[in-house]
Amino acid sequence: MVIKVFVATSSGSTAIKKKQQEVVGFLEANKIDFQQMDIAGDEDNRKWMRENVPGEKKPQNGIPLPPQIFNEERYCGDFESFFSAKEENIIYSFLGLAPPPGTKETEKSDAKEEKSDAMEEKSEATEEKSDAMEEKSEAMEEKSEATNETETHTEEKADEGAPEEAQSEQAPAEDQQTSSLPGNPTTTPPEQANKSSALKLCLPMKQESKEEDVATGEAQAGAVLPKKLKPLS
Repeated sequence: MVIKVFVATSSGSTAIKKKQQEVVGFLEANKIDFQQMDIAGDEDNRKWMRENVPGEKKPQNGIPLPPQIFNEERYCGDFESFFSAKEENIIYSFLGLAPPPGTKETEKSDAKEEKSDAMEEKSEATEEKSDAMEEKSEAMEEKSEATNETETHTEEKADEGAPEEAQSEQAPAEDQQTSSLPGNPTTTPPEQANKSSALKLCLPMKQESKEEDVATGEAQAGAVLPKKLKPLS
């Protein structure tokens, strides 16, 4: 790629000559290859320059003034654009060239790439974090569904066991009603059996106590009887 600088070597404007000299001197000092295209003595160069400068870069009269800079047929800019690029240390980007190693623009480009890489890494970390959050959310949903299923199963099991308990409670009541009917053999509960045994034990004891009372009464009656009176002589 060849840098083309369109100049007017025989221009009567001191400002134009000064700008042209600054552009050419900078390119020579930085050993950037370029071609100097004179529009003053070559009508084809003048025509080509005027046709290829973009409309927004042309002055109100439509005639662009030198110096105008191109990279082959690609328009780079006028003197003002060149000066701004030089001040910002992006002259190689302005010219469409790769900056040589060790230049400020290379360092700036490297820093920009590092920043871009850091942004990409940060973006990837953010995506990984987002994926981890989604996985955690899915795990929580699965756990919640499993808990709901367990509760549902427990309720169903409880509902199934309720009729069996009701039947179990109803059976002793029916047996008790059946046993209380006349003519049906009854089964003495343990408490009634114990009570009956206690009554059987008490009856002999009462009978013995009664016999003792009778004997004691007879003895007392004999002791109280008066002695026979002796006849008077």
